Amino acid sequence: MRISPSFLSSDFRKLKEEILSISHAKWLHFDVMDGQFVRNITYDYELVKEVASFSNQFFDVHLMIENPMLFIEDYIKAGADLITFHYEADPSRVTLLIDLIHELDAECGISVKPGTDIEVLGPYLGRLDLILVMSVEPGKGGQSFIMSSIDKIKWLDKMRRINGYKYVIEVDGGINQDTLPLVKAAGADIAVVGSYLFNQKNRNQLIDEMEND
Repeated sequence: MRISPSFLSSDFRKLKEEILSISHAKWLHFDVMDGQFVRNITYDYELVKEVASFSNQFFDVHLMIENPMLFIEDYIKAGADLITFHYEADPSRVTLLIDLIHELDAECGISVKPGTDIEVLGPYLGRLDLILVMSVEPGKGGQSFIMSSIDKIKWLDKMRRINGYKYVIEVDGGINQDTLPLVKAAGADIAVVGSYLFNQKNRNQLIDEMEND
């Protein structure tokens, strides 16, 4: 299991120190919200660029925004290694978005909200590098894990095994040491961990434990 820390609940006044406190994580998760696709507003690609000045982690950028087509290039130029967009943000242009991200030499992920049937992604599975299962409603941290997410992970894992697809399965929301074994057993490869991790003092030790359990 790989841990991709979400630093949304960290202290942005000392962001470099906070990011360095999770240096054992190979991935770093960016939660980008625009106040339209979800209610909250976080930051834009300028913060990705700032973090790139002191971090060599794999930048896992989750766009919870309207019109992702307009901003993808900015985020990749800023340092994003992988862009995940939401199916619901532009369902008529999913193929174009996948093509654009790959043409810009980044990996491509897609996500759906908890209320969206995971099987809408069926036509695109063979072209994706990552699929993000939201186990909370996107838009804010600290929510409880939605148990129906387990069935989505299991379906994605089954489709991957049957068809030989190469995508990895990531899960985001309500992840802690109780829910982590559940998503791992269901077939998830990567877990986004936010407030649970940043509420700890020895964060690198917790990352090591979660990745190796």
